[in-house]
Amino acid sequence: MTLLILIAFTVTAATLALLRRSALGRRMGDVPNERSLHVQVVPRIGGIGILAGLVAAWFAMPGAAPSLDRAAAGYLALFIISIADDLRSLPVIVRLASHLLVAAAWFWAVGLSPWMLAIGVLTVAWSTNLYNFMDGSDGLAGGMAVFGFGTYAVAALQGNDMHTAMLCASVAAAALAFLLFNFHPASLFLGDSGSVPLGFLAGVVGWHGIATGLWPWSLPVLAFFPFLFDASYTLLRRILRAERPWQAHREHLYQRAVRCGVGHRNVALGAYAIMTCTAVAGLVSIPSPESLRAAVVALASAAGLWIGVRIDRRLQHATQGAGGPVR
Repeated sequence: MTLLILIAFTVTAATLALLRRSALGRRMGDVPNERSLHVQVVPRIGGIGILAGLVAAWFAMPGAAPSLDRAAAGYLALFIISIADDLRSLPVIVRLASHLLVAAAWFWAVGLSPWMLAIGVLTVAWSTNLYNFMDGSDGLAGGMAVFGFGTYAVAALQGNDMHTAMLCASVAAAALAFLLFNFHPASLFLGDSGSVPLGFLAGVVGWHGIATGLWPWSLPVLAFFPFLFDASYTLLRRILRAERPWQAHREHLYQRAVRCGVGHRNVALGAYAIMTCTAVAGLVSIPSPESLRAAVVALASAAGLWIGVRIDRRLQHATQGAGGPVR
């Protein structure tokens, strides 16, 4: 496994270093707009580097379970669709349909039960989209990949599933290499070609572990809890305020934290601390009774709600103090 980690890390870092100042990097620049938290054009090529690292590690891997092979195929399909979106901006309906179809194809291909198909497609599509929603602040999405897939890898090792452990450790290593370029001040962004496939993989690997008895439902929830909570909290908040959920915005908690003066670096470091806590809680609670695992998730949700309210109040005070909206 150590060799695979080194391969994924090295190939990703080398690919991004080569592409950063290339013609492709310039063509795929993220131009700031009214929703952005950055002010300069930044290349959105992180997904290309992560894919390169994962492909190299995959070929070095001594075989994998069929469901993981199909997860890799889904990852590649979404990468192709998403890089087209990065280059030409596809319609929302095309992107959403592709997310649903690829998720449905994976569940159908691995032959999971009908109830898993119905619930699973929706949860994986949500995971795919929320990862994209949450990729908007330096170091955040890359860090979530390191902590989330690192948690999967440790849990898989505990369950003696080496194939899942190798895949997840490779993803975490590639994401760590990407963070070399993405931690504040970021010189590269993930782009949809990075965030969308990672969100899909987080969802299907989580379901793979549940279906095979490798871990309970609570582990994927806690492994990626900061992203799940922020995206869900923001969606509910917008619905309650009669805002259009599908309309682009910058109202996520991490965006609001940056806007009220916390800053990219501190938001990332604070998120890493939360990721560490929820990851450890998820791993420690694996052998616990169902009631205790549910209590851990409820406690994490309560803590997330407290943080969300604090951020909202701080932004409100900052807005009032500045005499207008904080940019």
